[in-house]
Amino acid sequence: MKAKVHITLKNGVLDPQGKAIQTALSHLGFDGVDEVRQGKFIEIKLSDTDPAQAKRRVSAMCEKLLANMIIENYSVEVEGETALAAQ
Repeated sequence: MKAKVHITLKNGVLDPQGKAIQTALSHLGFDGVDEVRQGKFIEIKLSDTDPAQAKRRVSAMCEKLLANMIIENYSVEVEGETALAAQ
């Protein structure tokens, strides 16, 4: 079973990498880009067979290691399930 994790900075947290990307896009002629927020994408292959249990385990992984819960949000998607987002 595969889980996909998207980690992004919370709204209001300064994103210097996103700003640098936005500036670079402008310099490359891509006008009209109002904001860029960058994040992380992690794929985890699990031996779990229960999607709900897998989602709970990956969520615990995010809260303990993968995401900085003070400044980041995460969402977890397990094969065939809808996303679970932490705000």
